[in-house]
Amino acid sequence: MAGSRRAAVLGSPIAHSLSPVLHRAAYADLGLEGWTYDRFDVDEKALPEFLRTLGPEWAGLSLTMPLKRAVIPLLDEISGTAASVDAVNTVVFHEDGRRTGDNTDIPGMTAALREHGIVEVEEAAILGAGATASSALAALARICRGEITVYVRSEARAAEMRRWAERLDVAVRTAGWDDAERGLHAPLVVSTTPAGVTDLFARAVPERPAALFDVLYDPWPTPLAARWSAYGGAVISGLDLLVHQAVLQVEQMTGHSPAPLDAVRKAAERALAAR
Repeated sequence: MAGSRRAAVLGSPIAHSLSPVLHRAAYADLGLEGWTYDRFDVDEKALPEFLRTLGPEWAGLSLTMPLKRAVIPLLDEISGTAASVDAVNTVVFHEDGRRTGDNTDIPGMTAALREHGIVEVEEAAILGAGATASSALAALARICRGEITVYVRSEARAAEMRRWAERLDVAVRTAGWDDAERGLHAPLVVSTTPAGVTDLFARAVPERPAALFDVLYDPWPTPLAARWSAYGGAVISGLDLLVHQAVLQVEQMTGHSPAPLDAVRKAAERALAAR
C-alpha cells in the first residue's frame, strides 16, 4: 500500500519502550517518509478492541508484556518460531487482511550472538526461568550441541523449563538458585533476570570467563557484566538483542531487507545516553 503507513508498540506499562526510537531511525535511514511508529498503553483486556479499530493503513505492531501470549487467539496465523514458545512479539498486517504473528526475540538472540562470533557452543547456562528464559532456551536450542543448565528459584519454575525443553527437543538440566554461581563457568551464560538479581554474582566471576549474554541494557553495564568484561570475557548486552529483534521487525513490517542495523543501534545508544 502506497502512502502513509502506521506501526506501533503495545504493552502495559509502555512509556519506557525504546521501540519508537529504533523503528523511526530505521524508517529515516530507509527513506520511508510516510511511515510513523507510536506507542500505546494497552493491556490484555483492551487488546481485542484496539485491534478491531485498526484500519488498512496499519502495517504492523510490536508487542511487549503482557500481550505476547494474549494476542495469539486474535491472529489468523503464527510462525513456528512463535508457536515454539507461545509468544508473539511481532504482528504483521497483510494486504489481503490477514494478521500474522512471529517472534523476533529468538532469532534476535542468535543474531546478537553471531555478531560476537558465537555460532555454536558445547554447553550453556541460563540464569532465571521467566518469560525471557523460554526465548533464550529456544535460541540456545539452535546453537548448543550439549546440555543446557537452567538455574531457577522454585520447583514450579524448574518443571516449566523442563516442559519447554521437551517441546523444543533440547537437553536441559535444572538446578537450584543457590548453585547458580557454578553456572558462571559455562562456555555461554545467559542471564535473563531483572535488574539487581545477579549483582552478587559479580564476586564469583571466574578468572577466565567465556561468554556472557546479559539481557539487561538499562542501567548498563550491570555489575556482573562489568566484572565479566574486566576479566576479559566476551559480553553481549540486552541492547544487542533489542537492536537485532527490532531490525527483524522492521524488515517484516516494511518489506525492506536488510534493515539498517547500524542506524538503529546508534539511535538506541543516543536514547539511552540521554536518559
